[in-house]
Amino acid sequence: MFKINEHVVYKRDVCKIKGIKHNDFNNLDYYVLAPIDDDSLTIEVPMQNKGGHIRALISKKEVQTIINEIPNISIIKDHGRMIESEYKKLLSTGDHLDLVKIIKTTHLRNQEREAAGKKIGEKDSEYFKLTEKILYNEFSLVLGMKYEDTKKYVIDKVENISKK
Repeated sequence: MFKINEHVVYKRDVCKIKGIKHNDFNNLDYYVLAPIDDDSLTIEVPMQNKGGHIRALISKKEVQTIINEIPNISIIKDHGRMIESEYKKLLSTGDHLDLVKIIKTTHLRNQEREAAGKKIGEKDSEYFKLTEKILYNEFSLVLGMKYEDTKKYVIDKVENISKK
């Protein structure tokens, strides 16, 4: 059971538990969640959480393990029209390593386009921004850092690992 003011991940969004509410109609208790990047939105989720859509944040140790694994994560090989369905599939898993795979693939594809003098791909840019937001929102809270500092921290760590 989570506590008020605790941070959790609901589906893909990092949220703060603002309260607990009882619904007399169905006699269930609900967490009242507020996504950290949209204070105007509240989400009510049954405390029973049978769908498993709410979870605790990962630990600092898990963040470090993921960062250490980044250089070994392969990119998506399919560069055809079906790549968006692969992005969607990976995004739906909720797995941090799958998010990194999307970030690495979209970043590389856009770099290749720029080097060839082409326009950056809109879909790749959208998925890059979305997956970065999902990953770094959680990492920044776990590490106690600002969002931009977290991105720089991860990039620096990965560069140091790659040099070894």
